[in-house]
Amino acid sequence: MRVPFPRLALAAAIFAPLAAVPVADAAPIRAPNLLFILADDLGWADTSLNRPSAFYETPNLQRLAARGMRFTQAYAANPLCSPTRASILTGLYPARIGITAPVCHLPQVILEKGTLKQAAPTAPVLVAQSITRLEHRYHTLAESFKAGGYATGHFGKWHLGPEPYSPLQQGFDVDFPHWPGPGPAGSYVAPWRFPAALNVASQAHEHIEDRVATEAIKFISANKDRPFYVNYWAFSVHAPYDAKKHLVEKYRAKAAGLPPGSGQRNPVYAAMVHSLDENVGRLLDTLDELKLSENTIIVFFSDNGGVHWQAGVTEPVADGTAGLTITSNAPLRGGKATTYEGGTREPCVVVWPGVAKPASVSDAIIQSTDFFPTFADVLKLSLPAAHRFDGKSFVHALRGAAHDRGPTFCHFPHTTPASGGLASTWVRAGDWKLIRFYGLGPGRADKLELYNLNNDLSETTDLAAQNPAKAAELDALITQFLRETEAVVPALNPAYDPAARATGAPKKKAAKKKA
Repeated sequence: MRVPFPRLALAAAIFAPLAAVPVADAAPIRAPNLLFILADDLGWADTSLNRPSAFYETPNLQRLAARGMRFTQAYAANPLCSPTRASILTGLYPARIGITAPVCHLPQVILEKGTLKQAAPTAPVLVAQSITRLEHRYHTLAESFKAGGYATGHFGKWHLGPEPYSPLQQGFDVDFPHWPGPGPAGSYVAPWRFPAALNVASQAHEHIEDRVATEAIKFISANKDRPFYVNYWAFSVHAPYDAKKHLVEKYRAKAAGLPPGSGQRNPVYAAMVHSLDENVGRLLDTLDELKLSENTIIVFFSDNGGVHWQAGVTEPVADGTAGLTITSNAPLRGGKATTYEGGTREPCVVVWPGVAKPASVSDAIIQSTDFFPTFADVLKLSLPAAHRFDGKSFVHALRGAAHDRGPTFCHFPHTTPASGGLASTWVRAGDWKLIRFYGLGPGRADKLELYNLNNDLSETTDLAAQNPAKAAELDALITQFLRETEAVVPALNPAYDPAARATGAPKKKAAKKKA
């Protein structure tokens, strides 16, 4: 049985310290606003935040970083989108919630954890059956802010369930475009294919990010005189891969000057990154024009690593991208849907006037589960009596002090052939990272890989055999984590055929000889 985290009604009065604090004959101090910008599938190396890119251009993200603290070791709680989104809104591990795969757009309503009952002979294990909706019993970040008198608006991608599990039932006053899908309906550039009932009209060749940002800007402007919490959760840069034509041509010309082996040379993807960055700039401009910048917390983050496989593997090939990878997460290994660093280490900036020093950098380890408890810590949000967080406040890091969140975990009980992702769990403790791959060791035991990320950022040298004591120590932490979160652990597949795995096809039985 799972540990319940019931949703309780919170009286606005308990948030009185947030609404206004009188100071001797002075105007009341207004609670800070929150703008949470979440990119989709944007890798650690896809911006100019962590390493200069010879191809992508993100000047507005650089502008954002100049206003706050850039985190170099910020992790998503899962290498896929829906689980990470759930972790941001609840402060809980996806393993605990049970949303461990991006399946919340599917029509099936699955609210119980479990493993699949069968698998192909090529699969060593039976993987998890992910829950498909963010259940109402989980108290959300939006509910805390709304109860404190904030105007709350969600703009862009949700992917945690349609009604009655949409943003409007999870603490948000406004939701645009009120779409439960994994990407924009049909395309990024209009005409879109949103259902007529949503009334999402478009101008010719309008870009969905331009429209979503415009709606967020309208909301901010309408609520400029009261505290607000706004999610600008971009559809970019998730599939389908298409972009403004003039930007595609700009980056096509730029790609022509790059060495043939450059991992980042996809002009459509670069144009998508460009449009995302432009709209981050529009939001910053709005806050400046309304004189709200000095009283607004801004978070920029991504839900998982960049797509590191070739265009056309999981989506139709975009114009001019045949044979090109979508992006490269180098020097990180892997990418989206893998448990190597490229799958979960994310670009991250936190702007917090009066708390985080402008143009500062932190190498503190933080995770997507930590945002909610950090806001609750600094802003003194009251929570339901039974509420608990898996995440840890990183306010000390924001203030420039030492911060040790303790062991950090990621549980991914699935396999994804396109990415090469395998059912696994990792733990990060200090410089050490251990990955437990289920059912892939000798005798179908679990396989352990151990890396020292301080010396080996690219995870090229497995030290498990050289340092069995450290591997065993960290593996024990994983076991404890799985037990405490009541995680679904992949089970051995009784139909597994090693020969089938080696060849990709089931082993044929020998024909019987005639008597």
